[in-house]
Amino acid sequence: METTDAVVIGAGVVGLAIARELAMQGREVIILESENAIGTATSSRNSEVIHAGIYYPRGSLKARSCVEGRSLLYRYCEERSIPHRRCGKLIVATDAAQLGELEAIRGKAHANGVTDVAWLTLDQAHAMEPAVSCVGALHSPSTGVIDSHAFMLALQGDAESHGAMLAFRSRVKHARVATTGIELEVGGDESMTLLAASVINSAGLTAPSLARSIEGFPADKAPPEFYAKGNYYSLVGRSPFSRLVYPVPEPGGLGVHVTIDMGGQARFSPDVEWIDRIGYDVDPGRAQRFYAAIRRYWPQLPDGALAPGYAGIRPKIAGPKDPAPDFVIQGPEEHGVAGLVNLFGIESPGLTASLALARDVARRLH
Repeated sequence: METTDAVVIGAGVVGLAIARELAMQGREVIILESENAIGTATSSRNSEVIHAGIYYPRGSLKARSCVEGRSLLYRYCEERSIPHRRCGKLIVATDAAQLGELEAIRGKAHANGVTDVAWLTLDQAHAMEPAVSCVGALHSPSTGVIDSHAFMLALQGDAESHGAMLAFRSRVKHARVATTGIELEVGGDESMTLLAASVINSAGLTAPSLARSIEGFPADKAPPEFYAKGNYYSLVGRSPFSRLVYPVPEPGGLGVHVTIDMGGQARFSPDVEWIDRIGYDVDPGRAQRFYAAIRRYWPQLPDGALAPGYAGIRPKIAGPKDPAPDFVIQGPEEHGVAGLVNLFGIESPGLTASLALARDVARRLH
């Protein structure tokens, strides 16, 4: 049996950030990834937005980690020359009844410390985005976009340069709590057994089921596991937007919004489906429901302008009719297993918050 200090399960953006943080603190780290590459699931199937921290409840882990993580992320991108752009975002009201909701959004943003979110006059909104039709708007200058794969490669490089080891095709087949740590049976090209003093469960979509499978872990401490699939559609042709444009949020989500990738391609999302099993196919027919929603703020959207892009799945820990839960970082003080930290429900803004979440996990392990 091999022994090690720390094992991080999952080489998505949050798992890589945690491995980097621990390795830079001098800990021996092994990263276990069941796939053959980093970030193949949620981390590479999203809108690549650097979120400002606007919508989350004051004092929540989502709000705190997003605001702290955004500052850390911009600094890291600048230091490492990772492609990113602080392009800003407009949140638009398309009828007068929504103006009160805009005011509430601005109040929530300011309460979270995002004090640069400001009202725009109609002239200012149209000067920024002439194609947008609205009756009022907010501007978030701290919102941006990033090349998420370049970011993950930089995290991997930092972790490995400080001694971390990354093992692909290494699925945790069985785990149990032992007297001197957590024992992991790892399946792959060559199966092996590891005894780790610390285990960080950053398995994303399957983190709750992985926690429940650990022998000696109190299964009732793991939340349920739900999958919310978002379908993304690309704009055919040149985008008229230079910033992200979001409508006033709808119940259960942020509404159909436009984001811009680092190459200038406009994408519209999300079309959310609650699904029972993981799958990433995109139905071209579902794009039809986007047109009416988009034309509320972009009336000139041409017919036939949306093409299937890709799909991503959010690791939800509450169902479609339940209130949106906070991020959950669960350590020994919550579940009683020494050395084990679980991360549950790390969806958006997980990419933005990743460096802050890594610091949080490291503090808990100390």
